[in-house]
Amino acid sequence: MKALLLYPEFPDTFWSFKYALKFIGKRASLPPLGLLTVAALLPPLWAKRLVDVNVRKLREQDLAWAEVVFISGMIAQQASAHELIARCRAAGKTIVAGGPLFTLGHEQFPEVDHFVLNEAEVTLPAFLRDFARGAARRVYASSEFPDLHQTPAPLWELADLKHYASMSVQFSRGCPFDCEFCTITAMFGHRPRTKTTAQVIAELDGLRRAGWRGAVFFVDDNFIGNKRALKEDLLPALIQWQQGRRGTVFFTEASINLADDEELMRMMVEAGFNQVFVGIETPEAAGLAECNKRQNQQRDLVADVKRMQRAGLEVQGGFIVGFDSDTPGIFARQIEFIQQSGIVTAMVGLLQAIPGTKLHRRLSLQGRLIGPTTGNNLDGTTNFIPRMNREKLREGYRQLMGHLYAPEPYYQRIRTFLREYRRPKTSSPVNWRYFLAFLRANVRLGVFGRERFEYWRLLIWTSFHRPTLFPLAVTLSVFGHHFRKLCRGLGGDSQAGRN
Repeated sequence: MKALLLYPEFPDTFWSFKYALKFIGKRASLPPLGLLTVAALLPPLWAKRLVDVNVRKLREQDLAWAEVVFISGMIAQQASAHELIARCRAAGKTIVAGGPLFTLGHEQFPEVDHFVLNEAEVTLPAFLRDFARGAARRVYASSEFPDLHQTPAPLWELADLKHYASMSVQFSRGCPFDCEFCTITAMFGHRPRTKTTAQVIAELDGLRRAGWRGAVFFVDDNFIGNKRALKEDLLPALIQWQQGRRGTVFFTEASINLADDEELMRMMVEAGFNQVFVGIETPEAAGLAECNKRQNQQRDLVADVKRMQRAGLEVQGGFIVGFDSDTPGIFARQIEFIQQSGIVTAMVGLLQAIPGTKLHRRLSLQGRLIGPTTGNNLDGTTNFIPRMNREKLREGYRQLMGHLYAPEPYYQRIRTFLREYRRPKTSSPVNWRYFLAFLRANVRLGVFGRERFEYWRLLIWTSFHRPTLFPLAVTLSVFGHHFRKLCRGLGGDSQAGRN
């Protein structure tokens, strides 16, 4: 068989970094790790071709070549997925779909021939057996959580690595917590399951053999879900793996209780981690209790963030407005917290109810759902009737985002962070792409941008106070350009911070 693996396009989102990637000549942030792993699960004699529409267009010759199309994606990619499925259907191709988008809403895609849902290690083999004898069912689903020790390494050779800003690997699935709005435990369970350290090292070695020397994202939804496995096995192996190599930096996602474990933070930094995304959600105790974010309750969240920053981890934060307990004062509280903590990359979204979550079930029982989720919590929409007046919520959100990413408060936040941050020993080597990005930033931000005064002020301040962090200051400045572009799409006032 000739299998075409198809990955839909992301819209302009917070994490797409679309406008920042142009500075370094890249087309996408990350490759489709799930599809590359599925490719490794397909029969070895099958011919395989990957088309990531974020990197290049789907061509007619791709469709003419293929006998079967495997498509996967996330909810935010649904518009592109519909378009691609329509093209495949018009070309008469057999279409097989899986991944979060289809697991959480396959009923929305009647044109698809077969759905391989949940975790492919369980459902894909059953589909392939039936497909080989011409008796494949339409839907394959399972509540079983597979042992990741049998998960194969992704087929990196299918991806054109030079078009991506980072690579990705996975160590674990599942999360011990139970946040009401989150799909992770619904899809992957509460007990974190891990690959072996040998599997992870083999994947990293495979990336190096493929020529990759850049950053690697551990895509685990909570990297520290199994602290014992990290401390006793994976992190010591990663520290050893880094020896004798030019530094490969890692970044990941973790819960706020990482700040409680100084030894774990030290080991992560020594292993090469320099960034961590943390779901903070809200500084309001009522909101945290409402969404069952128990790991964040009764804590000094600002102190926790600064503890991680001083350990050598840049904290990127997720925040939400639109909880039932939120009042109009929440917007000022979020701004105050984010500015005080020095979380430069602060993803603030309107709460959305995603199928499969406890939030979705609760709002459905209350008769408050008004439509499907877009999967993009930065688009200024929500799919349920909020307690706060809807227009007041949307307007408050637009003003919040406009203020956070206006030049003055944004660059002030960078300085707050750089004052705290202890630069780790492992860092990305400065290469020609960095110098190209620096030159482009000097022109785009320093000459033509409305932020030019703040940009040059930051670079001068960094040169005198934290000169070793100069590349990071430039990188964060470029990220700000991306975020301001998105805020203008929301209708927010990108100069609000000056008023």
